[in-house]
Amino acid sequence: MKYREFGKTGIQVSALGFGAMRLPVVAVDPQDPKSEKVVDEKEAVAIIRRAIRKGVNYVDTAYGYHGGHSERIVGLALQDGWREKTYLATKFPCWQWKKSGDFGRILNTQLKRLQTDHVDFYMFHAVGAQSWNDVILKQGLLEKMLKARKAGKIRHIGFSFHDSLEVFKSIVDYTDIWDFCQIQINYLDTEHQAGLAGLRYAHAKGLAVIAMEPLKGGTLANLPQEAAKVFEGTARSPVEWGLDFLWNMPEVSMLLSGMGTRQMVDDNVQYAGRSKPGMLAPADTAIIAQARQAMQGVDSIPCTACEYCLPCPFGVAIPYNFRAFNNLSKGRTKAECKTQYDTWVTMFGKRADACVGCRACEPRCPQLIVISERMKEVAATFKRIRAKKIEA
Repeated sequence: MKYREFGKTGIQVSALGFGAMRLPVVAVDPQDPKSEKVVDEKEAVAIIRRAIRKGVNYVDTAYGYHGGHSERIVGLALQDGWREKTYLATKFPCWQWKKSGDFGRILNTQLKRLQTDHVDFYMFHAVGAQSWNDVILKQGLLEKMLKARKAGKIRHIGFSFHDSLEVFKSIVDYTDIWDFCQIQINYLDTEHQAGLAGLRYAHAKGLAVIAMEPLKGGTLANLPQEAAKVFEGTARSPVEWGLDFLWNMPEVSMLLSGMGTRQMVDDNVQYAGRSKPGMLAPADTAIIAQARQAMQGVDSIPCTACEYCLPCPFGVAIPYNFRAFNNLSKGRTKAECKTQYDTWVTMFGKRADACVGCRACEPRCPQLIVISERMKEVAATFKRIRAKKIEA
């Protein structure tokens, strides 16, 4: 494993961090494909410990991941001496703040779930202009963060971010309490949200910067045909190209990967072991630029399947509907996508035509997707495909 300086903290972190948002899941009833999916706790614990054993020293979770079970399972994985081998990160969900006392209550709940007396890295989760102004500033949560640090419950303060570059800069500049930040960045999102400009801005201010969504929710691992052709014959897999794009930059303190299998851990650790700033030659960056160009127009709905939008009050399987729709632009036939929409989507909930436009999901979407409008588009598209009587 390779390690990097974590901003001004004086800490060295592994180039690869373990993201506990996409732990392995199994059906409650294996005989019923529509039965509830729950985390495979035994396997999840084994995967987390496997990563730590191979040199990963940073585990990231959050209050709401896997319905709150991610923190609990990470806590289980870090028992029996494993907690001392790694730095632990989790996040305060600003959208859960309702009344005075919620900050302390939620933090204490997280410490209990994680079975620890402190969190090494604590973030405000998915910060944007609204949560920054209406919750963090208006309710005095910066002061509560500082109080929690003084009490020894947290060690380092940061925020994860989903909004515009201008909002990002204003948050970075507002206070000097920040030790780190976490932004969505990959070779497609260089000018999206904080982007490369935000990465460099925060780094110049002395903050450690964590790169999340390095593969854009799997989009850069499972490429459409035209983009996949760009990487054919090269020494790297599409996954490795995506990760190396970030490791190449000295401003990236660490990248997070949501690893749900032992093979993912083994592969990513192997890639991390070869990583270093400046690792890409000009010819390599040219190849990535070609892949980026080939991806233009793909995934017109920028969903990363984070599932923050769920559960839908009306049972719509939001990210799965979006995936079926996006597959139309990835070289899949209309018949294949129709089958996916009619059968696979319904394994996880209802199709897009069940959306009533309540918009309850929209404030929770990190990508700022106007879900109610895009659901109409998905439903109308597959209605047209059906009307042409395309056979699956």
